[in-house]
Amino acid sequence: MAVNLLAALDDERYGAAAPARAQAAAARAGCTLRRIDGPDDRLSAWIDFHFAPSSWSSETRAGDAWVAERDGEIVGFAAFGARGLHFPWLRRWRDARDVGIFGPYGVVRSMRGGEIGEALLLAALCSLRAAGFASALIPAVGFEALVRMYVARTGAVAVDEFDYDVGRFRATILASGAGTNARAVLERVRDGSLPLDVGAIIANDDRAGALDAARAHGVEPIALVWDRAHESRATFDARVISALARTQPQLVLLLGWMHLLPNAFLERFPETINLHPAFLPLDPAANETIAPDGSVIPALRGAHALRDAIRDGVPWSGATVHYVTSQTDRGSVLVRVPLAVGDATTETELRERVRPIEFGAVAKAIRRWTFER
Repeated sequence: MAVNLLAALDDERYGAAAPARAQAAAARAGCTLRRIDGPDDRLSAWIDFHFAPSSWSSETRAGDAWVAERDGEIVGFAAFGARGLHFPWLRRWRDARDVGIFGPYGVVRSMRGGEIGEALLLAALCSLRAAGFASALIPAVGFEALVRMYVARTGAVAVDEFDYDVGRFRATILASGAGTNARAVLERVRDGSLPLDVGAIIANDDRAGALDAARAHGVEPIALVWDRAHESRATFDARVISALARTQPQLVLLLGWMHLLPNAFLERFPETINLHPAFLPLDPAANETIAPDGSVIPALRGAHALRDAIRDGVPWSGATVHYVTSQTDRGSVLVRVPLAVGDATTETELRERVRPIEFGAVAKAIRRWTFER
C-alpha cells in the first residue's frame, strides 16, 4: 500500500524567510543548494547511478529541481513541479491547477538523517509556493517511516490510499541467445513481482537457451529460423509478425533479439521495448551521454555496444530499456543504469559485469510500463 500526501503551502514555514533557512541548514551540513530549471543531463546520470534501477531521472526531467552539493559533487536532490507524468496515482490531480507535485527526492546514503534532506525538502516546497501553488502533492509514499517524516516536517495529510496492483498484462518475449534475461523475467512472473502473463518466447535460433527457459516455466517455445538461402527477409519478417500476433501480446519484450524489425512490425506492435547494453542518453536524438562522473561518452547504439565500449576505451557501460522505433536504439528511455567498465578488457568480461544490472533494469522498466498504461 502507498499514500498520496497533500501539504498546504500557505503555512508560514514556507514564507519569505524560509529559503534562507534552507540555505543555512545546507551550510551546517557543509553543502550549498543550487536550483536547476528543466532537464539536466549531469543530474539525470547522477540519479541513475545512486538510485538504480529507477525512473527517477525521467521524472525529474519533467520539472525542476534543487540539488545539494559538497566540494563540487552532488549529494542530494529534490525535484518539484513535474508536468505530463502519467502514473495512475497522479490521475486525480492532473488537472488541479493549484496543486504542484513534489519529488522524486533523495540523498546519498552517507548523508541521510542529517539536515541536508530537510533543507532540500524545504527549498523545493518554497519553490512550489513561489510558483503560485496552494498545495504540494507528495505522491506514492510507500513506507510508514517516510509518511511520518513528511507529516512531521510539512504538516501533510493523507488524501489517497492505493496499492500498486494495476492488473495483469499479456506479454511475449523475443530472444536470440542464452535467455538469461528472459529467465529472470519468468522467475519474477512466477514469484508475483511482475504482473505479466507471458504467452510465448520466440527465438530465431532453435538452439537458443531462451527456448529452454520457456520450457522450464511452462511457456510456449516458438523457434523461427531464417533460412537466408531459401527465404526472403520479407517472408521471414511476415512469419515473425504472424507468430507474434497469435500470442495477442499487449507488451513485446526484446531481450537479446538479434534481428532488425521492419516498420510493419512496429505498426502492428507499438508497445515493444528493448534491452540495450549501454548507458544511452535520455534524449533519443543525442549522440553523446553525460556519465555519472560528468564525463561525456558516446551513445553506443547498435548490435555491438559492449565490443565498441572495449575497443574505444569508453569508461562507462550500462543497461538501458527503451521503446523500439524505426531508428535503432533511439526510442524513449524507460529505465537506464550506468556501470563503470572498470578492469574489464574483453567483451566477455564486460558482458558478465553488465548482466546482473540488466535484470533489475528490465524488471523496473516493465513495472513503469504497466503503471503508465
